[in-house]
Amino acid sequence: MIALLIAAAVSMASSLVGTRLLIKWLQRRSVIQPILVLEGKNAPPHAAKIGTPTMGGVAIVGSMLAGYAVAHFRHGTIFTNTGLIVVLTIFGAATVGFLDDWIKVTNARNLGLSKRMKMLGLLVVAIGFGVLLVNVTKVHYGLAFTRFDNPGWNLHATGWVILAAIMILSTSNAVNVSDGLDGLAAGSAIYGFIAFTVIAFWGFRHPEIYKIDHALDLSVIAVSMAGACAGFLWWNAAPARIFMGDTGSLAIGTGLATLAATTNTQLLLPIVCGLYVAETMSVILQVISYRGFGRRLFAMSPVHHHFELKGWAETTVIIRFWIVAGLLTAVGLGLYYADFVALGAAAVD
Repeated sequence: MIALLIAAAVSMASSLVGTRLLIKWLQRRSVIQPILVLEGKNAPPHAAKIGTPTMGGVAIVGSMLAGYAVAHFRHGTIFTNTGLIVVLTIFGAATVGFLDDWIKVTNARNLGLSKRMKMLGLLVVAIGFGVLLVNVTKVHYGLAFTRFDNPGWNLHATGWVILAAIMILSTSNAVNVSDGLDGLAAGSAIYGFIAFTVIAFWGFRHPEIYKIDHALDLSVIAVSMAGACAGFLWWNAAPARIFMGDTGSLAIGTGLATLAATTNTQLLLPIVCGLYVAETMSVILQVISYRGFGRRLFAMSPVHHHFELKGWAETTVIIRFWIVAGLLTAVGLGLYYADFVALGAAAVD
């Protein structure tokens, strides 16, 4: 528990200070987020965001690394293969996002890597994650909801690697889609990482039930990401002083996906990250509706822009979406704990 508190404190403090320093550094070098400002009644009012620096995800990932590293000075907390692979995967996804952000900035346009190149880069990172875990850890190959044997459908090594890759690609892109309002993605991510902090630590305390390889180290990573996002949110809250860019959104999504994969909660991930799922589905449904029937389901997608165009203030949308994200995370943790209680009751019977 002390290691978790150290990781949270160090990552949050590093993010608070580091993000402020990063803002100054980016402003001096004109590393500014290109903003696509649409005109007309069906356009969100985002012209005021012009001139805001981007690549704030560098502070998130750097602060996570600081919290994770310092926590291991605590006696009894050791670096593990599983933890290092998760950290390496988050860093790899952040690198893909950094390249995308850098191209946008240097070309002064809102287009970075092509969709194909971005997906290819993430795919390499995702497959590398799965292959490394299969070869150097004791990962379970089951498709699970709350623990490795529930329901525990055996996917075998190849199937598990494919599933892990799909999870990373889909979750990282879902967070990227949701990163359209100041603080929306970062604030929502805090809930998800807190959930996986609890899940991994609970697995560490009950190894005979959950059999999570290196659970304590995973919990340290999760709380380090939560602290880093919280510190970043201080500067990213509306009106944002900095954007996380794809550097941050791809790292956050990859972090959530890898934690779900390594804690055997793959099927719980869509509930814990339900807001990101809803945002992504709004885009998919909008495309299907418009291309198939010539009608738009939403005034604009992702759905957070729909509510802006319906007259909600940006902060109203953000706070209400945070509440929804918190409720969904609570449902996910509730289901997780309910399974634990039911398991104990069954053992007594």
